[in-house]
Amino acid sequence: MRAAIHQPMYIPYPGFFHKLSLSDVLVIMDDVQYDKRFTNRNKILVPQGPIWLTVPIVKEDKFLPNDSVRINNSVNWRDDHWRKISLSYRNTAFYDLYAGRLEETFQREWDLLLDLDLDLLKKSMEWLGLNLPVVRESELKVGGKATERLINTCKAVGADTYVSGSGGRNYIDPRLFENERIRLVYQEYAPVPYRQRFTKTFVPDLSIVDMLFNLGPYASRLIRRAEVDVLRAEEGVAVHPDQSRPRTLAPL
Repeated sequence: MRAAIHQPMYIPYPGFFHKLSLSDVLVIMDDVQYDKRFTNRNKILVPQGPIWLTVPIVKEDKFLPNDSVRINNSVNWRDDHWRKISLSYRNTAFYDLYAGRLEETFQREWDLLLDLDLDLLKKSMEWLGLNLPVVRESELKVGGKATERLINTCKAVGADTYVSGSGGRNYIDPRLFENERIRLVYQEYAPVPYRQRFTKTFVPDLSIVDMLFNLGPYASRLIRRAEVDVLRAEEGVAVHPDQSRPRTLAPL
């Protein structure tokens, strides 16, 4: 059982879904402090280049846990986001395949940012054929900080492997995972270029909506075959999403 543990994100970038393709369960960290980097924003491509779409939050909530952060609905962000998405992608090959259900999300009034993020996450997972369960960390009632908390979360969902982003090397203590006999592996992700509107030079790491509208069902295949489509452990073992058994890597 391979677990991914992650902060909620607003219409995440493809690398997030690549991690999910390597995992068996996703735990959303709904009970940790809100992180402003991507929890309420992400980028799309418009004729002038990439732009941010940012969901406004109630300012006094910015130090609260993710499950308590409210959206500032005094700002007409829903119409603005959908207008920009629609104008940018309505002439793409697969716009009609996703636009209806995506527009439904922006027609609803959301109170909590987490609920909005989860709605868009689950729709994107469905479109990409990622059928793993999504668990809220608050339901697991785990404690601890940093690496200890990750380990406790893995235990709570019965995971014997933790799938970390490559940035985890900067803060994870691998010895603690080894002590608990939980395998620690690092996702290595490099975006695969694809044809986009408005640019001849590929722009990586946009919201998943860019890939979906441009590639349709093929987006799922592209995510799964990202250039470095492996999980790397310290012992040099790789796990591919389409393989049930690991294979040995050349020395890193």
